[in-house]
Amino acid sequence: MKAHDLSKLRIASDQKAGPAAKPRRRWIVWSLLVAAGVIAIAFLGWTGRLSRSVEVHTYKVSPMFPSKALTVLNASGYVVAQRKASVASKATGRLQELHVEEGKRVKENDVLAVLENKDLMGTVDEARAALKVAKAALEIAEAELDEATLIFERNKSLRESGAVSQQAFEAAEARYKKALADELRARFGVNRAEAALRTAEVNLEYSYIRAPFDGVILTKNADVGEVVAPFGAAVNARAAVVSMADMSSLMVEVDVSESSLEKVKVGGATEIALDALPHDRFPGRVHMIVPTADRAKATVLTKVKFDRIDEKVLPEMSAKVAFLTRPLKEDEHKPFLAIPVSAVATAGNKEVVFRIEGNQAHEVAVTTARQWGDSVEVIAGLKEGDMIVLKPDASLREGRRVAVKE
Repeated sequence: MKAHDLSKLRIASDQKAGPAAKPRRRWIVWSLLVAAGVIAIAFLGWTGRLSRSVEVHTYKVSPMFPSKALTVLNASGYVVAQRKASVASKATGRLQELHVEEGKRVKENDVLAVLENKDLMGTVDEARAALKVAKAALEIAEAELDEATLIFERNKSLRESGAVSQQAFEAAEARYKKALADELRARFGVNRAEAALRTAEVNLEYSYIRAPFDGVILTKNADVGEVVAPFGAAVNARAAVVSMADMSSLMVEVDVSESSLEKVKVGGATEIALDALPHDRFPGRVHMIVPTADRAKATVLTKVKFDRIDEKVLPEMSAKVAFLTRPLKEDEHKPFLAIPVSAVATAGNKEVVFRIEGNQAHEVAVTTARQWGDSVEVIAGLKEGDMIVLKPDASLREGRRVAVKE
């Protein structure tokens, strides 16, 4: 066979595959697609995505105070100042000066307001002048008494020796007695003038309205120019100028049901929460159980004292009191993230919970710490607001569809 004929038997490298190779390639592609589909279906079936949704109860992760686990009874009430006063004037007059406003702190005997008092000042000046006149009259009477005493004593000595007549002795004696009576009258006059001055000064003092104790002004009930009268007796007159309270005497007054009264003990530990300050808690103790019951409500008034009072605490704020089994420790006053113990499952050597995202449950590893009753503290793995599954069963897996029970 010729050489050039043999070269024709060689297959060129760029020659295309024949028609038989195309079905084989399609078969391989379809086989791979089917295998991938089977694997995906198997995975979805294993994770529960193709199964019916599992009905679950959920819990929203939120902060918890340690006191919740120690609480035996809760009650609601209001912050009340145990020492408060509506400060009024004993005198009637027009308000001339007002030195305070709401929220101002005052000390005992500070002047809060002044009534018009020029007439009273004049009365005081008149009484002081009268006292000076009375004292001058006393000095004259004392001088007259001294002179009459000397004459009487001299005549008495001379009468014994017969040097003066009986008539002269009796005249000296009468003068002495009169001088003695005049001195006594002058002394009484001084006493009366002093009493009149004190009365005038007291009446003047009534025009100055002073703080009866250390405290804070709560309300201002009168303005400059208005008439102030005791008990508001005059028409259109104001009775109390201001109202004030001693903030150190603030307590929470709550109504405790008669059936729960045995859980409350004087001196027992409490924790106070104010609606106006939802993120703060105040330690306290039971100060008093008022020894009478409200027949209509079947409750007993209980007073709870703050261990420490914040300036933000104000009278008449609404409050809730938790009565505790024991006082809280120093590290038990701050809140922490907590979840029910029943929400924690074990996977291998780690603790997990199932967090709900959309309509699926996702396994999340968590780190827990102290247990408080039916709740446990979560250090890592969750954040506030996460929704988790309560009491997850064995069928619940990563990615499983869930339906929340109402």
